[in-house]
Amino acid sequence: MAVADRPLTAQSSPGARLTALLQGIPHAYWAVGAILLLMPLVANSFFLFQVFGWAFILGMIGLSLMFLAGYGGMVSLAQMSIAALAGYLVAILGDSGVEKISLLWPWWLYVPVAIFVAAAFATLVGALAVRTEGIYTIMITLAFAAAFFYFTRQNYSIFNGYSGFANVVPPPLFGVNWRDPVPFYYLTLGCAALSYFAVLYISRSPFGLALQGVRDNPRRMSALGFNVVAHRIAAYTLAAVIAAVAGILLVWQNAQISPGTAGLPAVIDILVIAIVGGLAHPVGPFIGALIYVLLRTFSPNVLGYLALPDDRFKLLIGLGFLVVVYWSPDGVLGLWKRLQERRRKRRDPLVGGSEAS
Repeated sequence: MAVADRPLTAQSSPGARLTALLQGIPHAYWAVGAILLLMPLVANSFFLFQVFGWAFILGMIGLSLMFLAGYGGMVSLAQMSIAALAGYLVAILGDSGVEKISLLWPWWLYVPVAIFVAAAFATLVGALAVRTEGIYTIMITLAFAAAFFYFTRQNYSIFNGYSGFANVVPPPLFGVNWRDPVPFYYLTLGCAALSYFAVLYISRSPFGLALQGVRDNPRRMSALGFNVVAHRIAAYTLAAVIAAVAGILLVWQNAQISPGTAGLPAVIDILVIAIVGGLAHPVGPFIGALIYVLLRTFSPNVLGYLALPDDRFKLLIGLGFLVVVYWSPDGVLGLWKRLQERRRKRRDPLVGGSEAS
């Protein structure tokens, strides 16, 4: 029996899980990966930096939400705030245009500190949120997001208030300007790919399997000796690491950060991205992020053609969200799976009958 055909259990070795993970990835995903690696050969700087780079970053933040909601059954609206906190810490601890606040730490120190502090903040959010369920969890995380937004806007001694920070650029590591379109594209692509494979691997690890058990039946998992609260809090911490890395990339892409980065519209956008793409698989948030970025980037042209104000781009995004949710509550991935099932039934009509029987 091949390794990929063996059932994965909590006792499977890390090497077996990694081998099964790589062998279980569909060939279409590898083809898409190869296309993305060769994208700089055909795409211009605008698409590499503004479209794909932004989509990878938002996809990572959406992935952190997908990890919590898809594997843990917890919907958090604080993921954008966690990403923004990491971005703020890069500006505060590193270099920026606000010399009176920035501490000018070296990158190899402020980057891990930013990720650690963002993960600690998420742990605190999770410690309070995991003791609730449903709408109450959403409201608690939304309260944290709103509090963080207003705190950054009103605090001038640390977060520089409404103005935020400008001239926040990545360090010239290895003599490369990482804000150039091609290097930044590969930087975001590499981080997105690592995040994607990390979530896939964790989902098949003992912790990931236990987390999915907690999602499905917390009482039974507690009776089996698992600490339900600890697993849920740990999920918040792991998801925060992905969101924090994305937040650092986001501030480097924009070269600035302000309270609007963590505003409530941005918080809702991450939720829309994750739902539109699909919460059933880690690739879903990246699909949703690409759809969002394309609509956000080119909707002004469509609105101009329709003689509508450019600032109504949210209208198109909202209509697209309604269409996807109406036709497929589990997102674009769910719609794609339904189309595949229909094709299989057309090829072999006995498939549907055998499943029904």
